[in-house]
Amino acid sequence: MTTALVTGAGRGLGRHFAAELLARGATVYAGARDPGTLDLPGARPVALDITDPDAVAAAAALAGDVDLLVNNAGISTGAQLLGDLEGVRAEMDVNLWGTLSMVRAFAPVLAANGGGTVVNVASALSWFSAPGAGAYAVSKAANWNMSNALRLELAAQGTQVTSVHLGLADTDMARGVQGPKTDPAVVVRRTLDAVEAGELEVVVDAWSAMVKASLAGDPRAFYARFLPA
Repeated sequence: MTTALVTGAGRGLGRHFAAELLARGATVYAGARDPGTLDLPGARPVALDITDPDAVAAAAALAGDVDLLVNNAGISTGAQLLGDLEGVRAEMDVNLWGTLSMVRAFAPVLAANGGGTVVNVASALSWFSAPGAGAYAVSKAANWNMSNALRLELAAQGTQVTSVHLGLADTDMARGVQGPKTDPAVVVRRTLDAVEAGELEVVVDAWSAMVKASLAGDPRAFYARFLPA
């Protein structure tokens, strides 16, 4: 039995995380910018915009019994680093700074409840970039290494930090993207099983595993698929 808070629980992976946790017998706080959009019987709705410090603090005060924090909320604007900086900043504000804000607010809560676990949903794009995903890739790379740093900083209080990496999940965010997509329910089950097993990194699919393995090689080989001949 556990008590979890899931960010971005109104749809996509977040909704699947909340539903699967409920099915496993957990108490679930479901965070969403508009809690009126939540349709998860048994979940406890929480008004939560992770870029709003007051909302984050209020969530931590409300959910003082949490021992599992699932940082799922994220955005993808399609911004390019040499394009609209507002889009770049928006992705960093959510995918990096908002996620870090949640961890900073809930670290004392987790400590008080025995240590617990933080799950940060990153991406295969933590390890590469592709046309149309420049800002997103940078934000998720930062998210991944943030998990590595937080794992060290939170070790003394017994908090496990697990980073999740996947290619495309069959959700609204990936609706306009072509390519193989993993059932979000499968992503969630694999993640929660890995968390229970104490794993520190979840590589959900074969594409993510290939990308991670490519880091040991010459980047010219990997990026040949994107660069002009």
